[in-house]
Order: sequence, then structure tokens, then C-alpha cells
Amino acid sequence: MAGRNGIWLWPLRVLAIAIWFALPFEPGLTFYIVCLVGFLGLVAAYLWGPELAHPVMVILACLLAGALAAGARAHLVAAPMLEFRYYGAVQGRIIEIDRSQSDALRITLDQVVLQAVPPDKTPLMVRISLHGQKAGFDPGQVVLLTASLAAPEGPAEPGGFDFRRMAYFKRLGAVGYTRSPVLLWAEPAAGTQVINRLRTRLSAALMATVPGDAGAFSSGVMTGDRSGISLATVQALRDSNLAHLLAISGMNMAFLTGFVFVLLRYGLALIPPLALRVNSKKIAAVVAFGVALFYLLLSGANVATERAFLMVCVMLGAVLFDRRALTLRSVALAAVVLLLMEPESLAEPGFQLSFAATVVLIAGFGALDRQILRERLPRWLMPVFTLLLTSVLAGIATAPYAAATFNRFTDYGLLANLLTVPVMSALMAAGAVAALLAPIGLAGPALWLMELSARWILWVAHWVAGLEGAVTPIVAPAPWVMPLLTLAGVWLILWRGRVRWAALAPLVLGLGLWIGTERPQLLISSDGTLVGLLSGDGRALSARRGAGFTADAWLQDDGDLATQQLAFGRAGFSGPKAARAFEVEGWRGIALAGKVAPEALRAACAAADLVVLPAAIEPVDVAADGCLLVDRKMLDRTGALAISVQADQLTLHPTRTAPRLWMADRPIWQNRRLSKPRALVAVQ
Repeated sequence: MAGRNGIWLWPLRVLAIAIWFALPFEPGLTFYIVCLVGFLGLVAAYLWGPELAHPVMVILACLLAGALAAGARAHLVAAPMLEFRYYGAVQGRIIEIDRSQSDALRITLDQVVLQAVPPDKTPLMVRISLHGQKAGFDPGQVVLLTASLAAPEGPAEPGGFDFRRMAYFKRLGAVGYTRSPVLLWAEPAAGTQVINRLRTRLSAALMATVPGDAGAFSSGVMTGDRSGISLATVQALRDSNLAHLLAISGMNMAFLTGFVFVLLRYGLALIPPLALRVNSKKIAAVVAFGVALFYLLLSGANVATERAFLMVCVMLGAVLFDRRALTLRSVALAAVVLLLMEPESLAEPGFQLSFAATVVLIAGFGALDRQILRERLPRWLMPVFTLLLTSVLAGIATAPYAAATFNRFTDYGLLANLLTVPVMSALMAAGAVAALLAPIGLAGPALWLMELSARWILWVAHWVAGLEGAVTPIVAPAPWVMPLLTLAGVWLILWRGRVRWAALAPLVLGLGLWIGTERPQLLISSDGTLVGLLSGDGRALSARRGAGFTADAWLQDDGDLATQQLAFGRAGFSGPKAARAFEVEGWRGIALAGKVAPEALRAACAAADLVVLPAAIEPVDVAADGCLLVDRKMLDRTGALAISVQADQLTLHPTRTAPRLWMADRPIWQNRRLSKPRALVAVQ
């Protein structure tokens, strides 16, 4: 690890934060006091203790600091979450406008007022999908509407993505929808939501000048407003591995700030009297920093953009202090700062994809002997080789994280990136020039180039996405897979010499576990309205519609490209909609729907071993029949259920297993095994 001193400290912070999130309990005050005292003690020991023990002290101090940062952040963002289902009047101020996965317009409100709900129980922010409502709102406006709201749901299955945890750290206390008109209650107050309103106006002006998806795409990469992009285009970008172009990340930030830096530096060089008296490189760095900061604020400051901004700050700071800009140390510094501010970003795909790509690119290009390449390759071929190598390295780095997140591998992603990344740089440069010339009415040529670039990128996206075999579905990995693959990558990059090849052990083990991943045989949604049965043809679903988010999550995690309607038609369930019968490993089950009379429930329990009921009912009504009843009362405690089935035993795996802060006061279950002969399990 010669020459890498200090770089390996940031993986320790990552490890500490990951352990904190994985804890099966919520740490109390005593835990944090012990961590703080231990951290201070280790700092003191490092300053005055024996040098031989310094490595151990630093490792332990990093672990404790990571746990303290995660705990502090979790308590600082604590805010009310809606404790019940709500239908009624909602008043709030618009702070964000975007689109949901179903392509519905969606608004996020703060300063929320709910009818008959005390202020201390009212969420700080709510997100509402507007079904049938057209655009026409601006951030800062106060609106009034009637909506159905509920607390954010947890994972769709054990080990799945925890939307509730993400919402907790965003202080989002309720989500819902409305089909009624949204009424404007008050115009924005002076001086409020200035950046958001500016984003909306710039986006509207850009889309008015550049029509269609090309304008919406240009607006998305320049302002962060993606609400105008059609669902078909978003899907094409995903299937062609070009969705990262929409995420304002390192590449976008580098294109913009790099263009401004080069333009200003060489522009000053064209003025000899000025170039001789000032340091044009450092002036360009300061101006580029201002542009990067404005771009960060304008785009909404998501995790990928924050990471990119921190990296740009480190790079421009290196220019100001005459240091090398792109190093693994600068990446480590950016990671540590971001994780100290927002430890929860560790679990977000944007963080994982961004840092994986950046680290591998720096390490990969750092390992090359540029002089030998210049001697052996023609000068005109160097940019082509650089582009090809960049795409290959970034693709290798992000492939496992993208596959684990989106459950798909884009087979022609390298081709799509080779055809579009150079054009993307032209689009960003044209956008910067258009912004500079717009006040004097000369932005036309730059906007024309931007439109041309955007149309080419979208054409490539649709063409690649339409190729046969463009997408290969991937099953969701087991919990230990991604940590093992990450360990392999970090080990390979940070160590030197033969010992680095020890990374092959966790790499092979992780890939083996991924290939051998077994999916749950039976899944039950958190509200009991949907049951999924794994069969030879894939997962069959009990309902044609409803619980669409859960259905999509199950099928994606299975590595299945089928829709809910197609999965409903698979063999596995039979009978009417109100009582869907199924059988697995000799266990008979019935999924009931709608209002169920006690007599019908008794009949179902007499005919089946397992009954799923999307309502709460007293167990005494069916206790004599001896079936396992999974009703709403049980699901309120367990969350979504995964059930492993054997000939003589059912094992129930709940999603709610740890009483963490984002679970609020929700009751918790542990794994349970039920064997024949069976008796009713009553939930207390």
C-alpha cells in the first residue's frame, strides 16, 4: 500500500455506516456516549501514545466516527410520519415538481396542514401524485387539494429497497395521490423558493424553444427538471444504459465546469496585457467554482450532483494550490465529506454508481503509462482510445451496482455510450454558451446545437433499446453479494503487488452467491392485497391490478421482465377474484379479497392451510379451524412477508425485524417457523 497512506480510511467510514444501518436494534444514548468517549480517547492515545499502535487506533477511531455521524444524522432529521391513512383536505407550499414512475405529475409540499391533524403529528413534507392534472404550477405557490395519504411503505419484501428509510432521511412523512383539481391558494411570497422558481422558468423557456423530448432532455441535464420527459424516453435511456446522462453527476459537472475553465483560461490568454499580469489558470478555477455552485443549486442538489460538486471543489482547489487534481485521495476526501453530511447516501444507487465509476477511472488511467501510449498510438487515435477506455472502465465499475439496483444488464450499453458521450459534451457546452448569450438575444445557434445533440442522443437511446437482446434481466443478489464485490474492488485498487490478487477470493465468492441466489417461494404484500407464487414459468400473481409498485418490485427482483397482467395469467392461482386458491409443496392457500363475511372466512380456513386476508379480523372467529391466518393485523406488525415452504414447515420472514427510528412505533416481528400439525397463530 505504499503511496496510498490515508486513502484506505474512507472504506472504514463506509464500513462503520453500513454496520450502523444493519444493526438489529436502535442504539440509545449510552451507545453514543461510549462511542464519543472511545473516539476522544483514541484521539488522545494517537497524539500521546506509542506510534506502533497508531494504525489500530486510526481504524477504531474511523469506525466510531462513522457510527457517530450516522446516528447524529438520523436523530437530526427526525420528523413526524403519518400514523394512519388519511383522506381529506391538504394545504401546502410546492417545493418540487417531478413525475412518478407511472408518468403522473407529482408535487412535493412543505408547510403542510391536514384537516383535524395536530401540528405535532403533521408531516413536514408530503408527496402527492396528480392523476389527470396538467402542469401549470410553480414552486413557492400554496395549493389546496383533497388527497389520500399514507405513511411511506417499507420494503416490498425482506431485503428489498426500503423506501420508508429513504423518505425518513428526506423528512418526507406521507405520500399519496389525488384525482380532484388542485386549487391555487396563494402566490409565492417574495424571496421564497427563488432557485426552484428559477429552475422552473428556465426549464419552461428551454422546452418552449426546443420542442418535444429533445427540449425536455436538455432541460433535464441543464436544470435538473425532468418532469417533461416522456415515460417511453426514460425507459429507452435505461434500457440503453444512458440514464446516467440524465443524472447530473460527475460527467455533466465536469463537462460544464471544464468548458468554462478552458474557455476563460484561453480567453484571458488571448489578451496579452492581462495574461502577463494575472494567473489565468487560478482565475478560471475560481469562476468555474462559481459556475459549479450555481449548477448544484439549480439542479436540486441530489446525491450524485453533491458528489460531483465536492469532486470539482477538490480538483479546483488543487489547481489553486498547484497540486495534482485527479487522485484517489481527492475521491476519498469527497466521499468522507459527503458521508459525514449525509450518511444515508451510502445506501443510495447514485452514491454507489458515482464513486465506483470515479474510483475505477482514476485507478485505471493512473495505471497506464501515458508516454508509451503516445509513442505507440497515432495522435489522432488517442482521443478515441481514451473514450473507449473510459466507457469500458466505467461500465465494469458500475455494472454490478446497476444490475443489483435495476435488475437488468444492458447488453449494448458500451455501444450507446461510445455514440453519445462525445455528443453530450457538445450539448453541455452549447447550454453554457446559450445561457451566456441569452440576455442579449444571441442564443439561437447554441440552442440549435443543443437540440441537434439531444435528438442524436435520444435517437441512439431508442435505437439501442430496440435491438434484440438489449436487456438481460438479472435476479436480485443475496444480502452479502454486494459487500463482497465491493471489498474485492477496493482491495484490488488500494493494494499493490501480489497481495492485491487476494481480491479474487471475495470476487468469486460474491459472484457465486449471486448466481446461486434463491428467490422466496411465496410473497405477501404489506396490505394483503397481493400474493406472489414462484412457479416454473416465473412468479404468478393473485391480482391483475392493484399494488402495482409491489408487483413490479417482485418481478424485477426475480429478474423477470413480465408485467403484472402477464404474471396474473400464469399458472398457480385458480378460482374467482374474491378467493384465489393456490398450492405449494402440499400446503393449500387462499387469497381473499374485498369484504369477507365470517362464514366465508371459516369456509376458506377449513379448505386451506394458509389464508391471506387484506383486512383485520379477530382470530377467535376462525380459531377452531386451525389454519394460519395472515390478516391486516399481522401484516401491520410484520410488513410484507416472504414465506419459505417445505413439505412439513412454513418459515415466515418479515420485513420489519429491527425497531429503527424510521419505523417509528411500528411493532416488530422476528422470523417464525410453523410445522404440521398447525394451530392458528394469533398476533397480540
